[in-house]
Order: sequence, then structure tokens, then C-alpha cells
Amino acid sequence: MVLKASNKFTSVIGVAAVVIALAVAGCSDPNGGRGSGDANADAAPQGAAENPTFPEVPEAMALLPDKFKKSGVLRATMPTNEVPTQFYRQGTKEMTGINPDTARLVAGALGLDLQIEVAKFDSIIPGLQADRYDIAVASMTPTKERMETLDFVEYINMGSALAVPVGNPKEIGPETLCGQRVGALIGSYQLRVRIPEVDATCETAGKPKTEILQYQDTSEALGALSSGRADVVYQNAAILNYAATQNDQIEISAVLNVDPVGIGIPRESGLTDAIAAAMEKIIVSDQYMAMLKSYNVEDLALDKVQVNVPQ
Repeated sequence: MVLKASNKFTSVIGVAAVVIALAVAGCSDPNGGRGSGDANADAAPQGAAENPTFPEVPEAMALLPDKFKKSGVLRATMPTNEVPTQFYRQGTKEMTGINPDTARLVAGALGLDLQIEVAKFDSIIPGLQADRYDIAVASMTPTKERMETLDFVEYINMGSALAVPVGNPKEIGPETLCGQRVGALIGSYQLRVRIPEVDATCETAGKPKTEILQYQDTSEALGALSSGRADVVYQNAAILNYAATQNDQIEISAVLNVDPVGIGIPRESGLTDAIAAAMEKIIVSDQYMAMLKSYNVEDLALDKVQVNVPQ
């Protein structure tokens, strides 16, 4: 079943499903411990023992533009140091995580060699527009704004969450964000869509808007939270949940807005149909479920692929 969020802050059924999935994901630390260190350090899960592969899908390969048939290469971009979505395998410079492994499955289905290019989140769309990358596999929620330049092929369900100091001393939740110092990543869906929705609700209720604090990555945002410079962080639920299992100074107060995320593809590239055909085969495969299970997020699997459905 595909989890769909309502336009309200909380979808009870969706939240319950994601909480279960993400709570299990948070238990992937073999030592089961929590500490005050960086959630992206040595305790990061290792994911699959080997990088996933996928057999070529001739009908998807036939849809490839000539440029890719000739080059034989697919350049995928994403950020890093965001466990469990994308991070370096311990002791190496090899990227692993839900997003790199999804890119590996897609490249295999298309018969292309994969090149992973790490980029800051807010530089991904400009990089796609400048032809530095072919696709973005970066937990990007399809929005009308992003779809002005990109096509989106869905590949997994994701959610947003609120991280607060342990004990939640200010009792911050979805209904009490007005007037709070809210941290979010530059260019993120939470910053561009969800926090403005909160502010509109606050304004209607005659309450002060949020004070928005922008950060380059989750570690920076959580550092501000732990030091008291932010009251709450609004970010990807999988990432925040894992961080909360590793950092005893924070906890999750709510999981919200369960929506699919998509592979971002420049519209002029001609790649969209090939990527969609590949994903249709991937999501019904053993390889897809095995990959998700390696990060304990199989409950977030899609049961159908949609293209250009704005959230």
C-alpha cells in the first residue's frame, strides 16, 4: 500500500506506518547504544554487504536517448552524511544508503555504468540544469516549483519529522510550532513547502510565525538544536530518527507528511521515460525489497510508480 499524506499536518495511518518502519531502522546499530556524538560517524549502519545490482531491462534501455547509449554512463547526484539515505561506507569513500543503492538499481536496469557525484542539496538543481549531473537521487519531494524544470519518477515513500531537545521541554509538536525557532535544510521540501504552510496557519490564528533557521546539512541543524540555538528541526524522518538513536540530546516529537520522493530528471534530457520504465521493473523485484530491508525501511516501499505527481 502506498502511503499518502493529507494536506494537514498529520496523517494518522501514514504516521503509524512510518513510525514503525523508522523505529526499526533506528535499531540497526549493532550495539544498540545511544551517544552524544555525530549520528553520521562510526555507528552508521553498513547497509547491504555488497552493492545491489539489477539485470538489464531491454524495454527501458530502448527508451534511452542516443547520448546515453553512446556514453554508457549515468551521472547521479546526491548529498552525503545523511544516514540512512546516503553516507560513506565505514572506513571508505564508497557511497551507500537508500539513494546510492536506488541509483545502482536504475543504472543496472538501463545497462549503464553509474557515477555518483556528491553535492550540497541546494546546488543539486542548478547542477542538473548546468548538465553536471544526469539525475538526482536525493530524497527530493516533487513540488510544482521543482517541476518547472525537472521531471520526477517516484521510488520510495518518505516522511518529515520534528526533532527536539530530549524531554521536549517546550512541548513542541505539529500544533505548537508558531513562534518557535525552526531549523531546516537550505532548499529542502520542509523549508520550501511545509514551514510556509505552518506560517500561514499561524498567521490565520493570529499567532507569530516561525523563526526560520537555514542549514547546509542535518548535522549542522542538530548541532544548533543541541546548543540551544534552535528550538526544533524539521527534516527527513528517516534521517532524524536515526540521528535520535545516536544522540542522547535529542528526540523525535512527531512524524509528519508521508509522501513519495522522486528521482529528479532534467526535462530536456529525454531520460524520463527510460527511468520510469526501469523503476516499474525495479519496485516489483526481489532486489528492491532486499535493498530496503538492508536499511530496515521495507515498509516504505512503493507499489506503483508515478511520474510528475506534485506533493
